[in-house]
Amino acid sequence: MTVPSLIEQLGSPPQRDAVVADALRVLEAEVADKSGLGGIAIKTAFGILKSVRPGILSHLVDKLLDEFLKAVEPFYQRAIAAGKSPGALVEAEKSQVASALLSVTDARAARASGDTLKKTYEKLRPTAQKQVEAATPRIAGLLDRHAKRA
Repeated sequence: MTVPSLIEQLGSPPQRDAVVADALRVLEAEVADKSGLGGIAIKTAFGILKSVRPGILSHLVDKLLDEFLKAVEPFYQRAIAAGKSPGALVEAEKSQVASALLSVTDARAARASGDTLKKTYEKLRPTAQKQVEAATPRIAGLLDRHAKRA
């Protein structure tokens, strides 16, 4: 049985809208969980991004969703072929998934025209791999909630 791609499943309303809303909840929860000096930096940067333009996070997640789905697609298809939960594979291969997702944001940041956004991203990028890996349980949950399992 062939399973539709993530973009086919989640790339159009109303599924897309639900995924974007869920992704924003995941992002907010991840930022809220940060502590220490690194957490302060992340929370500050997050606040800056939100203050640059109201609704920017929703816009950015929606704009990047197709690229994120393409980045996760190979993991998703491998999980389905192996009869595993897509989320379980995301957690098992968190380093590779984080690298795939960050390749999307790196490419986008390189093309960004806004100095504030670009500088904020550059400040956070050195710790991003670790941060995205830490977020994989929530990312896995998001994938399991929205994507078909078989």
